Amino acid sequence: MAKSVLRLTLNDQPREDAVADNTLLVDYLREVTRATGTKMGCDGGECGACTVLIDGQPRLSCLTLAASCTGKHIETIEGQAKNGRLSRLQKAFHEHLGAQCGYCTPGMIMAAEGLLRVNPKPTDQDIKEALGGNICRCTGYVKIIESVRAAAEDPA
Repeated sequence: MAKSVLRLTLNDQPREDAVADNTLLVDYLREVTRATGTKMGCDGGECGACTVLIDGQPRLSCLTLAASCTGKHIETIEGQAKNGRLSRLQKAFHEHLGAQCGYCTPGMIMAAEGLLRVNPKPTDQDIKEALGGNICRCTGYVKIIESVRAAAEDPA
């Protein structure tokens, strides 16, 4: 199997790793970098559990080759908290019960982070559309939407 040197920035830290050309980004994140917050749910781009930000845009890491991320900035759930403090989305999901079992939560938060960066005051419909590719099997999405709305209203 051919390997390439992958140079990227992961959660504000530069990395350089040799990876097989066919390595999926989700596998690189979980197995090489140990960023295990990114979850593999469906293995086919259907559930959103593996959502990360690539250059600020939500992307499914189970459909993305790691090699295609050379020179890119990747953000995972591990990079959201700063200096031991939860991000506004993490805090809102905790306070508003947006996380149930928690499996989908990293992908939901990353998709919501992508939304709030381009639309800091989204409507409920905007939130629903942004999270439309993320499936939660535990909730009716009400608490998730409330959590994103609360994060958008947080001045921090």
